Amino acid sequence: MQETVRLTMAQALVRYLGAQYIEIDGRQEPLFGGCFAIFGHGNVAGMGEALYAERERFSTWRGHNEQGMTHAAIGYAKQYRRRRMMAVTTSIGPGALNMVTAAGLAHANRLPVLLLPGDTFASRAPDPVLQQVEHYGAPSTTVNDAFVPVSRYFDRITRPEQLLASLPAAVDTLLDPVDCGPATLALPQDVQAEAYDFPRVFFEPRLRRIRQPGLDVHELAAAVATLAAADKPLIIAGGGVLYSDAADTLAQFAQTHGIPVAETQAGKGSLRADHPMNVGSIGVTGSTAANTLAAEADVIVALGTRLQDFTTGSRALYGANGPRLLAINAARFDGAKHGAQALIGDAQVALDALSSRLDGWQAASDWQERLSVARGNWLSVVARVTADDGTATPADSQVLGAVNRAAGENGTVVCAAGGLPGELHKLYQTTGPGSYHVEYGFSCMGYEVAGGLGAKMAAPAREIYVTVGDGSYLMLNSELATSVMLGYKLIVVLLDNRGYGCIHRLQEATVGVEFNNLFSGCQTAAGGAPEIDFAAHARALGCEAEWVEGISGLEAALGRAQAADRSYVIALKTDPDKATAEGGAWWDVPVAEVSERDAVTERRGAYEQNKQRQR
Repeated sequence: MQETVRLTMAQALVRYLGAQYIEIDGRQEPLFGGCFAIFGHGNVAGMGEALYAERERFSTWRGHNEQGMTHAAIGYAKQYRRRRMMAVTTSIGPGALNMVTAAGLAHANRLPVLLLPGDTFASRAPDPVLQQVEHYGAPSTTVNDAFVPVSRYFDRITRPEQLLASLPAAVDTLLDPVDCGPATLALPQDVQAEAYDFPRVFFEPRLRRIRQPGLDVHELAAAVATLAAADKPLIIAGGGVLYSDAADTLAQFAQTHGIPVAETQAGKGSLRADHPMNVGSIGVTGSTAANTLAAEADVIVALGTRLQDFTTGSRALYGANGPRLLAINAARFDGAKHGAQALIGDAQVALDALSSRLDGWQAASDWQERLSVARGNWLSVVARVTADDGTATPADSQVLGAVNRAAGENGTVVCAAGGLPGELHKLYQTTGPGSYHVEYGFSCMGYEVAGGLGAKMAAPAREIYVTVGDGSYLMLNSELATSVMLGYKLIVVLLDNRGYGCIHRLQEATVGVEFNNLFSGCQTAAGGAPEIDFAAHARALGCEAEWVEGISGLEAALGRAQAADRSYVIALKTDPDKATAEGGAWWDVPVAEVSERDAVTERRGAYEQNKQRQR
């Protein structure tokens, strides 16, 4: 007879997670780095008791905001390149709903996080309970149904024994190279506390490995033929390069065959910035080098990228009769985009297979010369726009240049929404995988500080540089206090341009006015918008903090921050109107077809002309 152990559903869940391991570079490590938790009446008695019982073997981390701690969990997984992850538990109602935005972020970025929101009673005996949203015609519906469209796997556990099937399926989803994303198990609070005789074998340690999908021989042969016939190929490196641990393989492949490599936001850092084949960022926030070569290429290899609109210039970057597109991707869904020729499989496996079959082949010599010249010209632009010109209110590019210089070989820059990701994508000189951590699949304001915390937890030996605008900081800053509480130091560079500078510039480009973005264009009381003392606020959260002026002041403060023993916030005023003019490509943002203002009518005409270029 099978040996069993009697546990509550919550106890079984936590014990199972603690028994999962992953192999990383020949070492066995726990798959889960623990569980972020904010307790409430929907999870404190069940999950809280279970986590307490396992506290010596399975860490519980306390956050200050449910969205923030979920961002931290996602940042942890991203910095680990999807090889380790976290769970997150919340109470029912508002606690659970606060996680939905973060679930959308994880889904868009294909990042693993196990979400464990509390739920209302499965028995419905005390309904309606505190924080329960009642649907009169659908009594089984709860707020947790909002997770369905932003989860890769979703289940509501209404009996303890359902864990036996659902929990392994959730973990398998988190580790799957194709379906990776958030897995959600909604946990009714009464079921969390119910006991069941679970098979002991369910809790035996299990070593996990991430699958590397192989290649179809016919697709591989066709891909070899396409590349062998190319004179001017270009590779676009996406996040799949990093997640398949293929960065070194790509560097060798590009060097051997003389192929320039451009990078997406998720793929930036696949090659070191000083690699001779690296031509920088691609697309809307792309370098002049990469975008020019993309327009001239005869074959573009989309390697591990989902070809988002910023990557393709809203499908207008390559032109109606542009290059042949070869998509190498673990996901069939992504490989079929834009009418591409597909090679479905792992990026590293594909590069190895292609290289062995392309022995002796290289891109045309004049194309390689073109690569070198374009790269050199772009690096000159980078040096110029990131240099200190002595202004008291510098441009974002100059601030990021100072951060880049301070970060050196062992720094990691973290960012998310607004104008900063675009400048970072164009200008930041990476030192390889792990040095660049920008969330731009969801472009979620508020990710920066919390994501930085998760990155630091994943890579404690690295100095983490969080770059954040005043708008994002005001949206979500509470995990600064968590970083101090847990002893995970962040260096936060806060650029105060008195509003939403990125959207201000987009509004000027599409509407021709300033309205409701900068504080100067908003409705305010007679005294105007407040002057926010961000340094004082950060000190109130337990950080060291200071205001500085200009790049020289920032550079001196960065030295003090590096020497500090806790999170350090540096705030400075920046110019909301300045952005790097060089590089970039068109982005499809519809302009009003009818307006009383000539400025809008003119912009609509330019918009319609650009629409004609869409592939």
